[in-house]
Amino acid sequence: MATLYAAEAANYATSGAMAYGYEQGASVVVYAATITLATQTTSDTIVLAKVPEGCRFAYGMLNSTVSLGTSTIAIGVSGSTGKYRAAATFTATQTPTPFGVVAATNTRVGSGGETIFITIATASLPASGTLDVQLYFYKA
Repeated sequence: MATLYAAEAANYATSGAMAYGYEQGASVVVYAATITLATQTTSDTIVLAKVPEGCRFAYGMLNSTVSLGTSTIAIGVSGSTGKYRAAATFTATQTPTPFGVVAATNTRVGSGGETIFITIATASLPASGTLDVQLYFYKA
């Protein structure tokens, strides 16, 4: 039976060296954002976090006290509004739901950091309720 290695563990096979700290054994940093729903419109953006340079995206979690109905939300940055979550509805209630776009996973935040925000589309958000967003990043 062959022994195979994940990309991050490839050094084990060739040199016996450990993986980089940001790949295995890194510290997780959570950016929590609580949004009081109040009929925010499709022309609004909701800033969630300012993430410093060098952090790497792992995943995010959404949880809401109410369905967001037909409104769609994307989570991203200027120039790539769906970088972390492509625009989609979110109708689950009281159910923590993970999200993440593979292309953003393990990608290092560049110089100057990133301001991450929600972009609303299709319809306004509900008039009441709470939306919680957690963004999980890791760093060495």
